[in-house]
Amino acid sequence: MSEKLERSRSAEMEGSEPQDLLGFVPAELVARLEAHFRSTGAPAYRAEQVRRWVYETGVPSIDGMTNLPASERELLQRSFTLTDPAEVTVSRSVDGTAKHLWRLADGELVESVLIPAGDRLTLCISSQAGCAMGCTFCATGWAGFSRQLSPGEIAAQFRASRRWAEANGYGPISNVVYMGMGEPLANREAVHTSLSVLNRGFGIGARRITVSTVGVVPGILELAARPEQFGLAISLHAPVPELRASLVPLEKRYPLPALMEAVRTFREGQGRRVTFEYTMIRGVNDAEELAPKLAELARSVRAFVNLIPYNPIPYKDWIPSTRERLERFRAVLDAAGVSAAVREPRGRDIDAACGQLRASALVQMEGSRPRRARMSVNAVSDAVPANLPEE
Repeated sequence: MSEKLERSRSAEMEGSEPQDLLGFVPAELVARLEAHFRSTGAPAYRAEQVRRWVYETGVPSIDGMTNLPASERELLQRSFTLTDPAEVTVSRSVDGTAKHLWRLADGELVESVLIPAGDRLTLCISSQAGCAMGCTFCATGWAGFSRQLSPGEIAAQFRASRRWAEANGYGPISNVVYMGMGEPLANREAVHTSLSVLNRGFGIGARRITVSTVGVVPGILELAARPEQFGLAISLHAPVPELRASLVPLEKRYPLPALMEAVRTFREGQGRRVTFEYTMIRGVNDAEELAPKLAELARSVRAFVNLIPYNPIPYKDWIPSTRERLERFRAVLDAAGVSAAVREPRGRDIDAACGQLRASALVQMEGSRPRRARMSVNAVSDAVPANLPEE
């Protein structure tokens, strides 16, 4: 034992910080674990034991890896950590939607949402604490942008949500969407690693994982270059540049023609799925003449369209489009050969719009209203693509 401790102390003296077991793609995790156990003189099979604890169980800490001797757990904790967010609140809707507010190790707050629908259970996860995209219709960044999430902090939302879902009779998570707080493709390095962790580590099929973006073109092209068939959701919200720029400021940096070209590149690679998210705001982006233009864009890339009733937020006097206008848009899309759906609101009774729980918690902690901040996507539970695969 003394020899093992000495080797571990030598590593500490070299200045290495404990690294998150959820922060590596699976192959690298195994390689690092094997190197660790070689350095401590432990049997090689310990690496496989830890891998199973990380991906196949909901154990919240290294201390819970009970088939490792206490001495090995102690040494493992000198080199590694295991991110596990603390549950601050969980709200359950009458429709079954369950929203978690999680506290990370530094006290930052993030949200995830579980949405049951038939035999499917979709998890929406966050990629940033807050958002800096500045979209004018969304509550995500109401309390401001704080920081990027690490790969482990993103993957840990899946792990903690899976544990909660199984304990509360929701069953296994079948689909994951990066539609929670933040713009995923503004945190590309961490998101790409977390995609591999979810896909290769936790066994979620690539076609069951969707990344949503307001239109970060370089990120879309990077996603297109990956071999896996991850889905892509575009927060479009307007089919013409001028109107879209008033709703989505990123339009000025990556104009609609450039965005559509990137989407075409993504769509042509291995038949990946593309969804357009279109939040319907009465008198803002629901004019009848916009429907054919939306149909033209969607048809050009064979995209599915989600028409989403606007979710009211405190500092805007906008209201949702009428049901008749929503159905009219859908009829125009159908006539043009574009598959579309009107998304029914989910979890409205539990403030399931992105950022609402976090904003409320910050108000309670700080005793004042959070600053108005920049934002990215609409209510997370309303934006789940209707064309999630059934495979």
